[in-house]
Amino acid sequence: MKEVEVFGIIMANKFQSSKMRQPFAIMIVICILIQLGVGISQAEVKDFDEEWNEEITVSGGRTVLVEELSATWCVSCAEIDPYLQQVADAHGSRISIVTYHPSDGEDAFQPAAAKHRIERMKLVNPQIGATPSFVVESGQLRIGPDSWPDVQKDILKAETNRQEVSKLGFTIAKDGNNYSASISSVELIEVTYETQITFLLMNHEVEMPDGFFNPGENHRDRVITATSSCNIGTDVTQNIGFSNSTATDCLSDFTVNFTNDGKFSLVLIHEATNEVLLSSPNLANSLGVVEFAYRDIQIDSQTNIMPIVFLSIISIGCIWALIDKKSN
Repeated sequence: MKEVEVFGIIMANKFQSSKMRQPFAIMIVICILIQLGVGISQAEVKDFDEEWNEEITVSGGRTVLVEELSATWCVSCAEIDPYLQQVADAHGSRISIVTYHPSDGEDAFQPAAAKHRIERMKLVNPQIGATPSFVVESGQLRIGPDSWPDVQKDILKAETNRQEVSKLGFTIAKDGNNYSASISSVELIEVTYETQITFLLMNHEVEMPDGFFNPGENHRDRVITATSSCNIGTDVTQNIGFSNSTATDCLSDFTVNFTNDGKFSLVLIHEATNEVLLSSPNLANSLGVVEFAYRDIQIDSQTNIMPIVFLSIISIGCIWALIDKKSN
């Protein structure tokens, strides 16, 4: 928050007269309101304890994807798992933290969907393997719980650099423990490479089975259990873990079905295909992300405050420079 501190000093030195305080305050309000009106992330949350009969529409795109490699036998992973869920809750729709468990013969879950996503991560960071590891928007690999300050910096950087994103939307319906999610409306940004739309199913409070080493609590959170992608160029789908996955047109009727009796999140991503990443790993950052959560916490739409503060300071500085020039 150094920019804010510097800004405070400027205020103290430059604006002593009451005559200038009012227009200056107006400028602050105008700049902040303008920034608040741009790029708000949207998220939809359904309380797990509420009745759910209606079809829900989810829309957004600006959420930042944070991928974690974890393991149930990992001591430090178990220690930070509850903390990471608090972080995800506190950030609301700003970030989506998804967790992949490896197929190493020792992890208690070892979902095939996670293996598929880990292999995708290795196209960008071949050395990934240690737990816990974090990657924000397929950027630099961060290893160990002590790397979290760097992860937070990566999140802020990703938000600041996130200028144009794809607008994503899907509807989700519930029938007992059976769910169906379908693409509802999308506006994809234009890129010169092949892309896909991907659904990720993430289970919360997954109970640890008996017979496995468990250094932590009796459950783990944010566990990816299913993934399905639809190639936008060919409309071909790939499904791992969902009950069913179909599409005749990725952008109009891509649908996934699954059964779940617990809390979960469904994440929709616009991203490059794995084939593109084989030759161009620098294109691995997501083009749009939105998450729907069915759990017992309220997540409100949030806007990243640092770009707002930074841009507001620049705008106000320019306006003041013009006023100061005219007054001299």
